[in-house]
Amino acid sequence: MEKAKRCLELMEFLGDWTTWRKNLGEALRVGKQVGMSDEEIHAAAVKIGDFLAEKVCPATKEEELLKEMWEVGTPEERRAIASMLIKMVG
Repeated sequence: MEKAKRCLELMEFLGDWTTWRKNLGEALRVGKQVGMSDEEIHAAAVKIGDFLAEKVCPATKEEELLKEMWEVGTPEERRAIASMLIKMVG
């Protein structure tokens, strides 16, 4: 029960996934506008992925699969997943 409560509280912080992805895309565009390199953006995306995998309970089967892939992925594989997510929202 505590885990479910923690997840709900976190989702209230993040909002719905569609809005979150839209906001992430905007944040990536702003990062590029202020001069962040692709390497810095990818490093930040990996940190966000680490945070989400640790703190957010998946709400869909797709999110559950993504979380499982992240948890078993090597650092290089996590970077590849982050790169794909960046392409999806950018």
